[in-house]
Amino acid sequence: MDQIGLSNIEKAILSTIFFNPERFEDVACVLEKEDFNEPFFQDIFEAMQNQVRLEKPIDADLIVADLKTKRTYNEEEFLSIIGDPGLVNLDQYLDEIKSASTKRKLKKLASLIADRTLKNNESAETLLEEVEREIYALSSNNIQGGFQDSEQIVIRTIEMIKKRKEQGNNVLLGLNTGFAKLNQFTTGFNAGELIILGARPAMGKTTLALNMVQKFLTSGNGVAFFSLEMPAEQLMLRMLSALSSIPLQDLKVGNLNDNQWGILSQTADLIQESSLFIDDSSYVNITQFRSRLRRLKNQHPNIKAVVVDYLQLMSGSKKVVNEGNRQGEISEISRNLKILARELDISIIALSQLNRGLENRDDKRPQLSDLRESGAIEQDADIILFLYRDDVYEKKEEKNRAEKAKKDGKEQEYKPKFVEKPIEEAELILAKNRNGETATIKIQFHRALTRFEEKAKENESEYRPTQMDNAKTVDMSSIALSMPVV
Repeated sequence: MDQIGLSNIEKAILSTIFFNPERFEDVACVLEKEDFNEPFFQDIFEAMQNQVRLEKPIDADLIVADLKTKRTYNEEEFLSIIGDPGLVNLDQYLDEIKSASTKRKLKKLASLIADRTLKNNESAETLLEEVEREIYALSSNNIQGGFQDSEQIVIRTIEMIKKRKEQGNNVLLGLNTGFAKLNQFTTGFNAGELIILGARPAMGKTTLALNMVQKFLTSGNGVAFFSLEMPAEQLMLRMLSALSSIPLQDLKVGNLNDNQWGILSQTADLIQESSLFIDDSSYVNITQFRSRLRRLKNQHPNIKAVVVDYLQLMSGSKKVVNEGNRQGEISEISRNLKILARELDISIIALSQLNRGLENRDDKRPQLSDLRESGAIEQDADIILFLYRDDVYEKKEEKNRAEKAKKDGKEQEYKPKFVEKPIEEAELILAKNRNGETATIKIQFHRALTRFEEKAKENESEYRPTQMDNAKTVDMSSIALSMPVV
């Protein structure tokens, strides 16, 4: 559309408001002052906004008075506006004005990027962060929200119910977590949800997340894993151990017999063929996270889940970091994670450390208040899960008793009360469930295989990964390197 045509549409929109002041809200829901290209039209629209804010009518005389006060009145142009009959199909033209405005802003941003790249005193990271922020602001501003009538909502809801009926009343609507009872309470992890998995150190939250990731992958879904604490190779060792039923310690030292090497080769093939992407950067801020994830999602639309290990290691944007308010930082991070989950139509599982204060309680099972900087996290999360293993504390207490006996010279008389078990009881505490009930789910932890299970397998020696026909031989040294890492 040429500039003259655009100017005529802007003029017609303002004329429509003068003739039908009740249409102002329809326009204001889509357009802002800056969306008008003509400066005089911007002034008129701002004057209309002032009238509405002051609860006064949008009257031509009052608008003229406002414009004259600011010395922006153009009598000839104003008379041509109020002499225009306006538009019948207003919505279509609003979209055209919004689109033209967005293109102008993109052009201005492109010019800014070109100018700023010539400045040697500014880092590329600073420029990238600002560009990412501007692009995100543009895209957010360009999304038209608003009310939907009940007829539209009812039709979509009935269609959703029909689809679920066709699925055989299956409780699993989202991603299969690998834990039937958890699926039953949550319907699985659904697109647009922010899931928080919290635990104290050594409870196994990374292992649990990896176990869920394995289930997502075997269902044909893509997964992105941001590991801020652990290198990609260590994550891969844990996944290989859990999937192959070869003890993690044996994998670490390469202590495998011929049969185990065959199983490992088949397991590696399965993982290599899946859509798993690992970013093991030790530092990432929320701006970088957004940028990398959007780019990856565009390249691989099958990505349905993202894991962040862990939340407190992520940083906020530079602006918020510079303010020195860590609680504000976490608030920004959790809010952006929730927005991204909805925007990209994915599940985001963020691991979180818990306050050490809970260890002073007799019952050390986590509560919502134990989340670090819990206010924002608790508000934004759709699901909050806590992982608890009583044996972790019993083992710690046993160690303290042994050290005390040694210190008191009673080492020979000391008899251990705690015996480490190969399979330990564990609890998944569903502390928040936005769309369902809360519950405590009993599971088990297979220590040697770094695997959480619903129940212990009766014969681990017979356990094999699934779908392994025509497996190839894989060189152990290349397994982790062959994984796509972003």
